[in-house]
Amino acid sequence: MNWPNLSYEKKLWKMGYTLIGGIDEVGRGSFAGPVVAATAVFAPNYNFSPSQRFSGAGSQISRLRRGFGGQAITNGKGEKIVINDSKKMTEKQRELASTWIKENAICWGIGEVSAALINRVGMAKATRVAMRRAVKEANKKLKGAGLDYLLLDAFYLPFIRGLPKNKKAGLKGVKNQKDGLMQLDSKSRQLAIIDGDEKSLSIAAGSIIAKVYRDTLMKKIGIRASYKKYDWVHNKGYGTKKHLNAIIKYGVTRLHRKQFVQSFLENSHHSSLTTHIQINNFSSSRVQ
Repeated sequence: MNWPNLSYEKKLWKMGYTLIGGIDEVGRGSFAGPVVAATAVFAPNYNFSPSQRFSGAGSQISRLRRGFGGQAITNGKGEKIVINDSKKMTEKQRELASTWIKENAICWGIGEVSAALINRVGMAKATRVAMRRAVKEANKKLKGAGLDYLLLDAFYLPFIRGLPKNKKAGLKGVKNQKDGLMQLDSKSRQLAIIDGDEKSLSIAAGSIIAKVYRDTLMKKIGIRASYKKYDWVHNKGYGTKKHLNAIIKYGVTRLHRKQFVQSFLENSHHSSLTTHIQINNFSSSRVQ
């Protein structure tokens, strides 16, 4: 199995970019709750060693030089830390990894956009807002230094404050090339990597932080009396059969993405949603 590593980050570090953030989002396909983005920034590999700490990063960060291989590190309790595409990890693995990342990264940031804003502006715009908020929070923690470069999963993020314009060459690529890069504006300090959360350690770390944050939030909301019937504690707002049946029986709440739910129900032709093939396909699809 190929694991996320620091190959993209190392190329950029060698080119003089120091603070490289990997960013990803979760929750786009959910029926309810926010969309959440997170970015993570690791120390440049030429700046740390087993005995050295860099900007608060723990000593184990030195192992990033060799890549994680999904199994290279443990936490203080001796528990194995796995960093991978968050969708390929168990809940326990994600929780352990999120804690480790927050303790060992130079900085990290989370951006959240509510269902209300998603309903107003649509998912595409809401996702971009969440990502910009994540970058803004990370930059605040850097106390004026600011990110030098941003690695993203598959798409480019326009109009982002706090990320300088390029004055020197960056990494470029063309869609569908072997290395899976997307062509970018030469002035942009961004690189969109197809399946980036499977290739870049920083992007994978961002996806893990975002996933754990959102899942925890949906569990807390889901135990409230008015939301228990939708089973968010287990489905995190995604379109499981139990969630869909509850929507049909009780209607939607202020935390539902009303247009998304309505569109799905209309496409299902209001047939029996417990047996409809579209529901089965949706419920069994891989979600974040």
